[in-house]
Amino acid sequence: MFIGACKVRLRLPENHSLKGKRHVLKSVMTRVRNEFDVAIAEVGSHDLWQIAELGICCVSNDAEHAMEVISRTVGYIERSRIDAELIDYETEVIEAF
Repeated sequence: MFIGACKVRLRLPENHSLKGKRHVLKSVMTRVRNEFDVAIAEVGSHDLWQIAELGICCVSNDAEHAMEVISRTVGYIERSRIDAELIDYETEVIEAF
């Protein structure tokens, strides 16, 4: 079993409140879950209005497949939101049991 994990940092330049940030992130997370069937959650920078950190995870029986799913997910986030700029991301595939 392989676990693909990714931490994504986004900048929300037009955002001016935590409420606005939550609205954008809820939309991003719902779309990503529906499109790629991955787990996604806000994992850092909770109190910053214009920076968001999301954790994305998928489980697969193939390491390459896990990496491909994570890569496509990051690409989707980068392309689909004009109000969220991808700053950075880190990806890792872990073999479990």
